[in-house]
Amino acid sequence: MARFQKGDPKPPGSGRKPGSLNALTVQLREMILGALSDVGGQAYLARQANENPQAFLSLLGRVVPKEIKAQIERETVIVRNFTGLE
Repeated sequence: MARFQKGDPKPPGSGRKPGSLNALTVQLREMILGALSDVGGQAYLARQANENPQAFLSLLGRVVPKEIKAQIERETVIVRNFTGLE
């Protein structure tokens, strides 16, 4: 089996494809989701939100996008009321 030498180019097609997940990461995610399903899924998460809000919000912070890009367009209306002036 040939060894790479420092500075040698990487052979084409070697390694994981960009964006692919490590097999262990995939297995761990499947186990976590399976355990969540076993304890009640969404109902369990709702119970945790009430009983352990700090832990729940920490979890929420990991799944909500850190940056939301949105463009908001609105029209400003100014209403002036001059009652009582004569």
